[in-house]
Amino acid sequence: MMNGSRYLFIFNPAANKGRAARKADWLKALVVDRNDSSLITTAYAGHAGDIARSEIPESSSLIACGGDGTLHEVINAVVGEGVTVGILPIGSANDFIKTLNPLNKSYPGISHFFDAGSKNVDVGSVLFGRTDHRYFINSLGIGFTGRVAKAVKRLPWLRGELSYVYALFSVLADYTSLPMHITITLEDSVLELHEPVFAFSVSNGKIEGGKFMIAPHAELSDGLLDVCILKDMPKHEFFRFVLKYLKGTHINDPKVLYCKAKAVAVTLIAPDVMHMDGEVYDNIHGRIGISVVPDALRVLCDLQSGPKV
Repeated sequence: MMNGSRYLFIFNPAANKGRAARKADWLKALVVDRNDSSLITTAYAGHAGDIARSEIPESSSLIACGGDGTLHEVINAVVGEGVTVGILPIGSANDFIKTLNPLNKSYPGISHFFDAGSKNVDVGSVLFGRTDHRYFINSLGIGFTGRVAKAVKRLPWLRGELSYVYALFSVLADYTSLPMHITITLEDSVLELHEPVFAFSVSNGKIEGGKFMIAPHAELSDGLLDVCILKDMPKHEFFRFVLKYLKGTHINDPKVLYCKAKAVAVTLIAPDVMHMDGEVYDNIHGRIGISVVPDALRVLCDLQSGPKV
């Protein structure tokens, strides 16, 4: 327990492939003189989630200090618990905050948290395996983007967006489309596909992999998830999509199915890789059930980045 500190900063020094550790003294110095704040540093994978669970309801605001993976751990601990989550982006890609803070403001310290507004955002709920259940706040990918996320984890010598570009092309070298059975529950109808799929993503935020605008129409509080499916094609054709994904214009291509959905069910015949918020889940097969949980999480955000309640 942290004596009921109003703000608890959960710092992951392993974020950005260990480079976040360089911020440790800086962050400690900012927190130490505040009687309303405390800092805990994570010591192992999954520790951010453990800390968040142990502090409910001791701290009213938990600040995830790391990347999207750190945020992923924290939100999986606190969804539905009435805790407000803030984000100090010191990871590799920091994708979610680019949708939350579309003005792209950067702050030199932590003082902005103490007079920040807040709003509710949706999250995605995922059921897979026999009993596994997780939430994602930014995006989920199966197959191609799952493998890219896995490859990024194996590139300690590359950082940031460059690591995603390198991983993308390394995965592409021997990649083939995956057979999938997909059922998409739209707002007023149901769409089914049973065919090979090159890339499958479900998004709450707009951006994935640093700069790729996978879901340009995504809204964090619309009660819907954005589905983006790149249909089967020879892998050499993918090169023409890279620039389109960066600009978000891929959704106009006839090879792409893009829609907003309340729920999606995917059945994989053979095991493959899934990511949620960049965190890798390997050997996934069978049925994966994805649904939106509207207004599931309250987040701290810039007073100028959208309406607050």
